[in-house]
Amino acid sequence: MKPKFGVVVFPGSNCDHDAYYAVKKVLGYEAEFLWHKEKDLKHSNIIILPGGFSYGDYLRTGAIARFSPIMDSVYNFAEKGGIVIGICNGFQILLEIGLLPGVMLKNESLKFVCKDVHLRVENNKNIFTKSIKKKLLTFPVAHGEGNYYTDDATLKSLEENDQILFRYASKDGDTSSKYNPNGSVSNIAGIMNKKKNVMGLMPHPERHCDPVLSNTDGALIFNSIANNLFN
Repeated sequence: MKPKFGVVVFPGSNCDHDAYYAVKKVLGYEAEFLWHKEKDLKHSNIIILPGGFSYGDYLRTGAIARFSPIMDSVYNFAEKGGIVIGICNGFQILLEIGLLPGVMLKNESLKFVCKDVHLRVENNKNIFTKSIKKKLLTFPVAHGEGNYYTDDATLKSLEENDQILFRYASKDGDTSSKYNPNGSVSNIAGIMNKKKNVMGLMPHPERHCDPVLSNTDGALIFNSIANNLFN
């Protein structure tokens, strides 16, 4: 049984078609766009909140999108154990709506960052990375506000509950600060909620799925979810 991906589209989303193309055209899963004004998730098993600039990122990144009608359904879906992936702007929305802890600040450099980065996989005890055998992945980042921040108590909780999924690293797995593209606390690139069914990450796995791009590391995440969803 193949899962169905639902890709939410907000005004200002610009990676929605990338995500749809990756999971449907490249990986062969069923997928459907979900308009922000609707509430129907259309029987989707996995929800993707894509990257972009939802509502122009006015006020704060993701601050307006979290009030979209579709997000009521996404929130309830997640609370019941449904799988939700927030990529870049989608991660920011998950923080705003409270499905993930922490906040997103402007990049430490105060400049937009667009480049490939190496990510160290921090644990495989979850649906998102369970099937991934590689310790290091390479994804592109493209953001101006990807500086993940949280207080010391929450950071400790993330560590203790194995909620940190990915850290920015060197090609050899070194997670020192010089390999951090945005100033994110503890080099964090991606996290999960405590129930481990909601993931947020700043890098773009959907942009590294097609073999024509000579990198298919992103497919590892989507395939891991699909392979373990009904187990």
